[in-house]
Order: sequence, then structure tokens, then C-alpha cells
Amino acid sequence: MRYAFFTNTPAHVHLYKHAVRALEAEGHDVLVLGRDYGCTEALLDAYDLPYVVYGSCETSKLSLFSRLPGHYATIARTVREFDPDLLFGMGGYAAHAGLVSRTPVVLILDSEPTSLDHAVSRPFARAILTPHAFEKELGSNHYRFRGFKETAYLHPDVFEADPSIRDRLGVGPDEPYAIVRFNAFGSHHDVGQGGFTPDQRRTLLDRLSDDATVFVSDEGDDLAVGSLGDDVRPYDLHPARLHDALAEARLLVADTQTMVTEAAMLATPAVRSNSFVGDDDMGNFLELESEGLVRNVGAFDEVVETATDLLADADAPARWARRRDDYVADVVNLTDVITAVATAEGAVDRVDAISRRAPAPHAD
Repeated sequence: MRYAFFTNTPAHVHLYKHAVRALEAEGHDVLVLGRDYGCTEALLDAYDLPYVVYGSCETSKLSLFSRLPGHYATIARTVREFDPDLLFGMGGYAAHAGLVSRTPVVLILDSEPTSLDHAVSRPFARAILTPHAFEKELGSNHYRFRGFKETAYLHPDVFEADPSIRDRLGVGPDEPYAIVRFNAFGSHHDVGQGGFTPDQRRTLLDRLSDDATVFVSDEGDDLAVGSLGDDVRPYDLHPARLHDALAEARLLVADTQTMVTEAAMLATPAVRSNSFVGDDDMGNFLELESEGLVRNVGAFDEVVETATDLLADADAPARWARRRDDYVADVVNLTDVITAVATAEGAVDRVDAISRRAPAPHAD
């Protein structure tokens, strides 16, 4: 069979990389359609995936919307030429590619606030797969799996951290380090949302660097990290090494989303703060907090206090590891689910790990 996968962001590359390899190993033809956004293309190269780039996009909403016509023209031509039997993606690009090529589409979605993307993609999907904690109903073809999109690449079955990462980062065997991730808030689902202000970023880094070496991953690349002292450094390894670095970190602080769930799956304490935090937050973050794997914090002063307390807590790494191990024992390896859906030709009701169950209420 012939399968096409859309990777619009770096996280999508991770989501599908193992499934692409597994399907190729079974003798299927696979094509990845990638967008030149952030480090997406660098990851496609690093994992040696069979891809074509359908367009580029910078970290701004204007950049995305101004380039949509060109993206769609290239996508339509590429998909018609490849002629897949099944398409996988996370939104409008994949759904509309399936429409123009008359190809069944399976969408994997994990963000409740992306209502516009849901509206323009749902009518054209054969099936929609979401995490079990997803708190929005998307219709009769909506199915759930127990896990998150991150369990496609950070489940213990498919990920083992590289022990040489400390040498690559230039930190000692027992030297505590933290990773701080800043969001550019340039995606369409980030309209009206925000995270740390420039002054808060500097304050946070200055305070954390009193207790640990701090590596900064700045999506917008607009912070002069070099001016903040020797203990604040840019994360400058290849992006394919980021999960190894995150697994060894004592702490993650972020105003973004994906890396927080990744930290939880790697047993790294994480403090998340942005305007999504609150009673109406996304289901996966509410669940991970209820399981003691993530701290969702609104007020900046509380972010600093929580982060410094976790750095000072010598028992936190072992406590997080026990919680993570207990939690992941009951989640799926999503790569297995994706490959099973692919070989079932998109007939998700034939895949045991998927169900229509509504989410259970979160623990208090």
C-alpha cells in the first residue's frame, strides 16, 4: 500500500517517524509531506525519512496565512502524483489533500482550542483519533486511544535516552541543569494567547541560574541569551537530541505545550505557565497535573517559587520517576496504533487499542 503523512511542525515528525519506518520495513511505499517550519526539515533529514517540502512558514500568523495558497497548490500536485491509499495528518492540510485526491484521511488531534482547524478538517476525515483525556466531542467518527501523541515516540518501547548527552551539553555527571522553553505564539491556535513577557523571561532565567545551569530553547529566537551570564546558555545541540537532554534535566519550565507533555513522559518535573492555564485548560494537562507529573501555574511569582522549590528538592527526580512508571504502564505505544490503523486501511474500529469512550472526569 501507499501512505502519506503530513509533518507541519517538528512535533509531527516525532509523531510519525517510527510508523513511517515500520511501514517501509513491511514493504509499503511512504511519503512524508513536510513544511519548512522551525527545525522540521532538520528532523526529517536526521531520521532519514522519505519527504518532500510543500512550503515554508515563519513563526508568525501572517507568514502562515499569506503562504497558504502556495502550500495547497504544491500539496495537491504532490498528493495526486504519489496517489496514496491513506493519508495521516493533524488538520486542514491533510484533510483537504484527501478531498482533492479522493483519499481516506485519518487525523490525530490533541488540542481542544483549535476550533477553526477542527471545523475545516472534520468533514473530510474518515476517522479522528485523540488522546483519552481530550475533552471535546468531534462527532461519530471520533475515536480515543489511551495516551498522548507523545507516546508515539517517548513510550518506553521506542525511546531510550542517550547517556552521552551530558558530555554533549558540557555539564558534569552530577551537575543539575534545567531547560527553559519559550513559545513564539505564532500558530493560528495561539491567537489571543500568550506566555512569559520579556522581563519575566529574564527574571526567570536569572533566578533559575542561581541553582542550576539553564539551557534556553527559544522558538522566537529573540532573547539575547549570551548576555545573561555563564550559567544561562542557548540549547544549541541538534534538535534530534532534545529529548535526550530533557530526560536528563532536573526541571523544565515552559510557556509552550508539547515539551511539557514530553517532560511528563520522561519523568522530568515540569512547570507550565501560559494563558491556557486554568479551569478550561486542555484535558491532557489537567490529567497530567492530577497524576502529579506537571505543575500548571498561572501567576509568574508562583512559577518562580514552584520551579526553585523543585530544583531544591533532592527527592523530586525519584518521585517523578515512580509516578511516570505507574502512569505509562497503562498507556499505548501510539506508533503501534498508527501502523495498525494504516494496515487496516483506516478501519479504526478494527484496532483494539481505539474506542469511542468519552473522557472520565479528572481527579481533584
